[in-house]
Amino acid sequence: ISDELNHASIIDGIRLCKAKRLRYKHSDIESLKQALEESQDARRRLIATDGVFSMDGDIAKLKEICALAKEYDALVMVDDSHATGYLGSNGRGTVELCNVEGQVDLITTTFGKACGGASGGCISGNQLLIDLYRQRARPYLFSNTLAPAICGGTLKVLDLLESGNPFKDITMRNARYFRSKMQAEGFDLVQGETAIVPVMIYDEPKAVLMAEKLLSLGIYVIGFCYPVVPKGKARIRVQLSATHTLEDIDRAVEAFKSVAKEMNIL
Repeated sequence: ISDELNHASIIDGIRLCKAKRLRYKHSDIESLKQALEESQDARRRLIATDGVFSMDGDIAKLKEICALAKEYDALVMVDDSHATGYLGSNGRGTVELCNVEGQVDLITTTFGKACGGASGGCISGNQLLIDLYRQRARPYLFSNTLAPAICGGTLKVLDLLESGNPFKDITMRNARYFRSKMQAEGFDLVQGETAIVPVMIYDEPKAVLMAEKLLSLGIYVIGFCYPVVPKGKARIRVQLSATHTLEDIDRAVEAFKSVAKEMNIL
């Protein structure tokens, strides 16, 4: 049972496992409840959701999802790839942020973002489920293991995150600062509380061209268009990190303003 805006990797995973799929409207708890009602004859049910949705940067309603899962005897899986390392009081992601630790059966995350920007990822959960995946997950069974250097780098990052994590606070400060500066200039932003800040352009060719012009000014952002986002919802996704300084952000905002005026977007 999958949120309609889940990441493409979740959608592909559902197709690969050949399970029956029900979709519920994005972050709509009533729609999820209806899907659970419709599937009560199923032997097993798994609610799958992103913790932070990659295109809008909003956070899943995990408290309500976990409450429904308990009521309807369903499992919960959270893909926390866009939250691990900087959300929650200890940077443990949306499960910690929403205070549902112990209520989520599976957490997946990547090592390619806050954990060093390399590659690979992990699944965490009940030992019985992990043992099952070790035996039955074909993409895991028939693919190469991670390079030792990547494992070593990721473990070091985890050590840093666990030994007092100043990076998450800097990341969130930067995101708030960027949002406030962009809104003051008149840009239309998707509201959110994460380091993903979508700048709405709406026009697809303009979004792509604007990203190219920004890159020529040294600002690396991505323009997203259909089918990655709905038609008419083209945007430029900005991702803030702890390595950005306030001066970096000021420079980025000035570049956005300059290009937007050149293209008659502002």
